[in-house]
Amino acid sequence: MSEIVLVHGIGQEQESADLLEASWLPALAGGLRVAGHPQAADEVWRNGRPGEIECRMAFYGDLFLKPGKMGGAGDFSDLSSQQRELAEALGIEWLRRAEERAALQEDRDQAYRQLLALDETAEGREGWKAAGRPVLQGLSRLRWFAPSTMWFAQTFVERALSQVTRYLTEGDLRAEVQSRIADLTGPETVAIVGHSLGSVAAFQSAHRLKRELPLLLTLGSPLGLRTVVYDRLTEARTVPHTTGRWVNLADRDDLVAAAPDLAPLFVDPYGALRSDWTLDNGAEPHRVESYLGKRAVGEAVADALG
Repeated sequence: MSEIVLVHGIGQEQESADLLEASWLPALAGGLRVAGHPQAADEVWRNGRPGEIECRMAFYGDLFLKPGKMGGAGDFSDLSSQQRELAEALGIEWLRRAEERAALQEDRDQAYRQLLALDETAEGREGWKAAGRPVLQGLSRLRWFAPSTMWFAQTFVERALSQVTRYLTEGDLRAEVQSRIADLTGPETVAIVGHSLGSVAAFQSAHRLKRELPLLLTLGSPLGLRTVVYDRLTEARTVPHTTGRWVNLADRDDLVAAAPDLAPLFVDPYGALRSDWTLDNGAEPHRVESYLGKRAVGEAVADALG
């Protein structure tokens, strides 16, 4: 069991729990330190090693590995026609987010052109085979997704869309992810911290807890994507009833983070939800280490630790 349970996002199939902990924990310690809690920071990570506070990663990246696949991860060829339609809808939603609020004007312009081209060819489209690839190529042209090469961007986007889609549509896979979170969660757990797709899994796991959880912390969360994620939640669209406090944080330029404020979307009878849209993670707005190192994260975790 762990005092703080960490839940990663998409694209981690080549990592491991140990490697991700070695990346997340120094960043979380930094957030605690800038929030004015140096002792708690040292108890999370000090001198290159974990401290006294037990923090464990609920790792599930291996569930997306496909034997025999180049690179090991699945892609669109593994999806059913219905899954491909959902992946397309998610890709179009990301393009819309880019058109509305991408930090770079060239990204906003590129997203507008890609959406316009899709609108012009919408009549007579035959599902993913005709429309999906243009969506993928459109996202890959955005500098937000393509910091290096176009090939890398297309590979990343395809795997990202595939993994989110599979998690949302495959009950056995989703149950295994949540089982791994539950295995690390016990009476001593004070916080579950989820990033990106991991925030959806963290939210769903918090709903299944039968004991008090002082803090649910979601970072760069797509929970507010109405038709793609939000409307597919099988849990009640409420703050989990055993959660004392839910803090949702996002960078304005994080295209994965869907809604500027989750409060209007989730019933919150006890005023437990704080949803903040003011973080600045610099050139990599979705980077989890940039989220974890923020004062707002350190304050929330320190309060949960008491």
